[in-house]
Amino acid sequence: MLFRPDDDSKSAPPPIPTNRIMPLLPLRDIIVFPHMVVPLFVGREKSIKALEESMRHEKEILLSAQIKAKTNDPSEEDIFKIGTLSSIIQLLRLPDGTVKVLVEGKRRARIKKFVEDDPFFRVEVEEIREKVDVSRESEALMRSIHTAFETYVKLNKKIPPEMIMSTASIDDPVRLGDTVAAHLNLKLSDKQILLETEIVVDRLKKLYELMEAEIEILQIEKKIRTRVKKQMERTQKEYYLNEQMHAIQKELGEKDEYKAELHELDESLKKKKMSKEAMEKCQKELRKLRLMSPMSAEATVVRNYIDWMISLPWYQYTKDKLDIEEAERILDEDHYGLRKAKERILEYLSVQALVKKIKGPILCLVGPPGVGKTSLGRSIARATGRKFVRMSLGGVRDEAEIRGHRRTYIGALPGKILQHMKKAGAGNPVFLLDEVDKMSTDFRGDPSSALLEVLDPEQNNAFNDHYLDVDYDLSRIMFVTTANTLPGIPLPLQDRMEIIRLPGYTDYEKMNIAKEFLVSKQIKENGLENVDVKFADGAIRLIIDRYTREAGVRGLEREIASVCRKLAKKVLKDGTDIRLRVNAKAIGKYLGPPRFRIGQIEEDDRVGLTTGLAWTEFGGELLQTEVTVMPGKGKLILTGKLGDVMKESAQAAVSYVRSRADSLGFEQDFYEKHDIHIHVPEGATPKDGPSAGITMATSLVSAFLGVPVRRELAMTGEITLRGRVLPIGGLKEKVLAAHRGKVTDIILPEENRKDLRDIPKTVAKAMNFHLVSSVDEVLKLALKLEDPDKLFRGKKEEAPRKRASRKARGQEAEPRIQ
Repeated sequence: MLFRPDDDSKSAPPPIPTNRIMPLLPLRDIIVFPHMVVPLFVGREKSIKALEESMRHEKEILLSAQIKAKTNDPSEEDIFKIGTLSSIIQLLRLPDGTVKVLVEGKRRARIKKFVEDDPFFRVEVEEIREKVDVSRESEALMRSIHTAFETYVKLNKKIPPEMIMSTASIDDPVRLGDTVAAHLNLKLSDKQILLETEIVVDRLKKLYELMEAEIEILQIEKKIRTRVKKQMERTQKEYYLNEQMHAIQKELGEKDEYKAELHELDESLKKKKMSKEAMEKCQKELRKLRLMSPMSAEATVVRNYIDWMISLPWYQYTKDKLDIEEAERILDEDHYGLRKAKERILEYLSVQALVKKIKGPILCLVGPPGVGKTSLGRSIARATGRKFVRMSLGGVRDEAEIRGHRRTYIGALPGKILQHMKKAGAGNPVFLLDEVDKMSTDFRGDPSSALLEVLDPEQNNAFNDHYLDVDYDLSRIMFVTTANTLPGIPLPLQDRMEIIRLPGYTDYEKMNIAKEFLVSKQIKENGLENVDVKFADGAIRLIIDRYTREAGVRGLEREIASVCRKLAKKVLKDGTDIRLRVNAKAIGKYLGPPRFRIGQIEEDDRVGLTTGLAWTEFGGELLQTEVTVMPGKGKLILTGKLGDVMKESAQAAVSYVRSRADSLGFEQDFYEKHDIHIHVPEGATPKDGPSAGITMATSLVSAFLGVPVRRELAMTGEITLRGRVLPIGGLKEKVLAAHRGKVTDIILPEENRKDLRDIPKTVAKAMNFHLVSSVDEVLKLALKLEDPDKLFRGKKEEAPRKRASRKARGQEAEPRIQ
C-alpha cells in the first residue's frame, strides 16, 4: 500500500456535497483508510459493474468492508455502514475476466441508505466531519504513537524501516492515526472500530492500546525465537562434542555401541555360509554402512537389508528321514485313504534314498473342501522329517507379495516366499501354497505369473527377490499346492506342477474316519474324556447321509461336535457317572430334523423315467431324467435349469432317436405330431455337462415305445449323433452315489474301463458294470423288454456277441463287469 506525500495540495481535498449517490464496492478481509493507495483484485460481477459505473462518471466510489468475508453475494445487512470515499486512479482488465484497480482513500463516509442493489450496489452517502481537538493530550498521544510505532517496526520485520521516517514527519493527528493503523497487523473488526471512531483523540487512544498489545505479542514471539535458536545452538554444540568424543574414542581404539553393532554384523557375515554373489553384496553394503551416520534413515535401511541376508537359510538343510516304512506309518496314522498322494511321497523318499541330490517335487493337490489337502502337507513334513511352512494365497493380488518390494520404497520387505523361508530356518522345508486357485489380478501385477519362476524346477534354483536383488536357491524345497478346482489355476502354472486329485471320501471311508479320528477328537475337545460316551454306527451313518452333503469330512466333524456339546451340557447337569449312548434315534433329538434326502431309485419301473449319474463338487448324485410325449407340432421343451452343454446333449439325443425311427418301429413323421418335454428334477439347481446324453435318449425311446426303464439300473455317458457313447469324468464319485442310492447295475462307456480300478473293492463287489460303445446296447440293457434283441428290426447280431465277449473278459477280475 502507498500513502500520498503530506503536502498542502493533497492534505486538504476540496469539500464535497454532504449527501451524494454513488456506487458501492464491498471489500473482503481489508479496510481501506483515508490517504491509502491500495491495489485491489475484483472478480465478482456486481463489483466489476460498480467500478465500470464509477469510471464513466467522476471515478469516485465508496469502499466498505463485508462483515463476513466468506459471503459471496452480500446483502445490505452484510456490509458495514461506515466506509471510505475513494477515487479510482487506474483500472486494468486481466485475461481471466477479473479486474485490477488502484484506488486512493479520501474521507470517511456513512451509508444513509441503499438506493438499489442490481446490477450493483448504489448508495446514498454522508461525509463524516472529523472532530479535531488540538490539545496537550492529543500532542502527547501523537508522541506516544510515534515511539510505539518505531518499536513496532523494529520488532516486525515485514515493515520497511523507512516507514519510521515517513510517519515522523506527519504532524496531522488524523493522518497519523490512519497511516499507522493501516500498517498494523490487526483484526478486521479492530480496524473497522478505528475507522468508525469520529473523535480523533478517542481514535488515537484506541490505536495506542492496540499497538501496545501488538508490541507485547511481538516481544513474546522474539523471546520464543531466541529460546529456540539457543536450543538449536546447544544441540549443535552437543553434536560437535559427540563427534569430538567419537574421534577421541577412535584414537584410543574403543568401540561405541554403533561400532560394536557393525563389528557384530561383520562377524556374523564371516560365519554365515551364503552364495558368492550374496556375500559380495553384503560386504559392499557393510562398507557403505560404515561411512554413514548411525542416525540417518539410509543406515537403517542398509542394516535391515544385511540382517535379512544373514537370517535367511542359504546352505542350512535338515536331513530327510529315509525310512519308508516309518513314513508310510505316519501318513496312514494322520490320514485315511488318499492312496495316490501317499504313494507319490513314498516314491520321492525312495528316490532320495538312492540319489544324493534330487530336485524337490512340486505337487498340486486338487479336491473339494474338507478332504484333508492342507493337513496332508503337514503330514508330509512329519513323514519326511522336514520343517513345515504354510502360505495362504487366497485373495493375493499383488505381485510384490511373492517377489517383494524394491528397497527404494519406504518400509520395503522381501516377498512372502523368503519371509517364510526365514521362518522355516532351513533351505529344504515342505512349503505349502494353500488355495493357489484363489489368486486374483489387479493393477499391482499378477501373482500367478510371479509363481511361475518359484514353481519351475528349471528356474527356481536362481529365484530373484526384488528386495534382496540376488539369486536364492529354492530347488530343494518340496512345494505342495492345494486347490479346489483346476480351472482357477492358469495353464502355464498347471504345467509346472504334478496334479494329484483327491476326489473325496466314500461313505465307508467317512464312517472309518469318524470312528477312528473325529469322534475321539471331539470327545476330548469337549471335555468328555472321563465320561462313558459311545457313538453307534447307525448314528454316524445317519449324520453322514441325512445331515451332511460334502466330499470331505469338515461338516461331519461339525455335526459330531454339536452332539458332543449337547452331551457336555447333560453331563454338567447329571454328573460324570452317567453312561451316554448316541444311537440313530438320538440324532434327531440333538441335531433336529434331517437336512438332506438321499437319492434313491424308484419303487417300480416307470415309462420315460431313467436314473442318471451326476458329479458335483460335493461328490456324486443320482439324477433322474423324465420325458413326456404329448400331441403337438414337434416342439422340444427342456426344463430343470439346464446349461448350454446339457441342452445340446438333449438335442443330440432327439436327433439320434429320429435317425433310428425305422429301426425302432416309429413312423417317419412321429416327431411332427408330438411335443417332447424333457425335465430334470430339482429345478432350482443348475445342471450342465454332456454325460446325461444316453440317459435322455433312453427316456425318449421309453416314452415313445411305452416301455418302462429298469429302476435298479443307472447310467452315464455322452451321446453322438451316430449313437456312439463317449467317455465321461468323475466316475468314482458317480459310482459311489449309485451304491449309496441302492443301484445294482450301472451302464458306463467302454472307454471308462481303465477308471474302474479306482473304485473301492467293497463297492465294486456289490455292483454290476455294463460297458457299452453304442446307444443301441444301452437301450437293450435299460428297457424292460421280453426280447431285447428284437428292438432293432433288421439289425445284425454283432452287438450281442461283442457284449458277450466283454462279459467273458469281465469275469476274470474285479470289479464285476457285465
